[in-house]
Amino acid sequence: MLSFHANIYALPEHAAPSEPLSLRGESLAPLRDGQGRPPIFETFLPVTFEAAYDALIKLPRLDAEPDGFLVIAGDAEGRRWQLDGHLFDFGDRLHRLQLHGECPADALDDILRCLGWPDARLAFEVITDGVVFDEPTFRRYAASA
Repeated sequence: MLSFHANIYALPEHAAPSEPLSLRGESLAPLRDGQGRPPIFETFLPVTFEAAYDALIKLPRLDAEPDGFLVIAGDAEGRRWQLDGHLFDFGDRLHRLQLHGECPADALDDILRCLGWPDARLAFEVITDGVVFDEPTFRRYAASA
């Protein structure tokens, strides 16, 4: 089961792993820009708000409001899971998806596909720890709760 509170963005072009940090008992390398700073998220996701919304509402057990708020829940591994989220756009372009809760990896995959993944490379800003990870590092982080 994955557990997290994160903003999901398009991966900035110049973001790269930096020196690892110890979080949740794991050695994880956050992303930094070319000057060693946290990345700035100026790139938009490859889908529009409307396209992401239309894809999300087709997922089983997902309820979404026209303003972009969503919730999805289910049962896995003998326990109930739930993610709450919100789509954020600027003009007609999707900037990010904020997600909070816990879910199995396949449920996260279903949501990420609605954002253009796996073709779109994503960055995950972990709100609770103030770090940004690439996808594989984020999955290790989220699985280590």
